[in-house]
Amino acid sequence: MSTIHFKAKLFKIHSWTLLRLPESESSKLSSRGMTMIKGAINGFHFQMALEPDGKGSHWFRITQAISTAAGINAGDMVTLEIEPTKEWLEPELPPDLKDALTTSRALDTWIEITTMARWDWIRWIRSTKQQETRKRRIENACAMLLEGKRRPCCFNRSLCTETYVSKNGQLLDPT
Repeated sequence: MSTIHFKAKLFKIHSWTLLRLPESESSKLSSRGMTMIKGAINGFHFQMALEPDGKGSHWFRITQAISTAAGINAGDMVTLEIEPTKEWLEPELPPDLKDALTTSRALDTWIEITTMARWDWIRWIRSTKQQETRKRRIENACAMLLEGKRRPCCFNRSLCTETYVSKNGQLLDPT
């Protein structure tokens, strides 16, 4: 796939600065779900996961490191060049999930599954705001992994699973 070039305005939802791809550019990607990309924002090179917004497009969080290195902030119009990559970055394992995987002996299976599958499990677990539901999902994930299941069942990969910036699986509007 060729490089996708576009401009977009950075915005805030709560305390996070985000960039949402224009739908016309997002439609050039092969998936409505999470997609790994490499690219440049105002000339600063990065590699990361594009999250689905639950509305047919994608978004990503502008970390403090990217903001500082690229000299950008919420409200700025930025120039991007991105292209999908087949190399999936390893997701950060939440401490509560890591503890449960270790305690249940499901960690060996976790290590054996693909990086993309690990992302699916983490996104499924984090897609709820209720702590009790999250706890149940972690327990269920460990049980399913021990049974040999490689991915969570009935998981819509095109929904936004970052509950801090979404509601009902859709990215909130900018503040």
